Amino acid sequence: MRPLTHPSIENVRVEAILHALSDPVRAAIYAEMQSDGCPQSCSSFASVRAREIPKSTLSQHFRVLREAGLIHSERQGVEMRNTSRYAEVEQRFPGLICGILNAYRQQADENA
Repeated sequence: MRPLTHPSIENVRVEAILHALSDPVRAAIYAEMQSDGCPQSCSSFASVRAREIPKSTLSQHFRVLREAGLIHSERQGVEMRNTSRYAEVEQRFPGLICGILNAYRQQADENA
């Protein structure tokens, strides 16, 4: 197995965060992880926004979030446990994540 890559908070870039959260599925995954506050397995997100997500696609979404510095992933047996790095990102870029997630919520409310 390849080792998981996690950028240090000093190497987290705004462009990577914006790219990672530009996808509505990744934004929904991250919003749920951030609000829940406890480690979650990838399989707990098999259904996002009332859509079934294939495992391979889900793995890709988590890789993008991890490489952007938004989550920390750890292997536990055959499962991957993921936690939000919200506090670290918020300290580096105050208000950025809240602004993006609030915009997604507003947009979802408008489309409902």
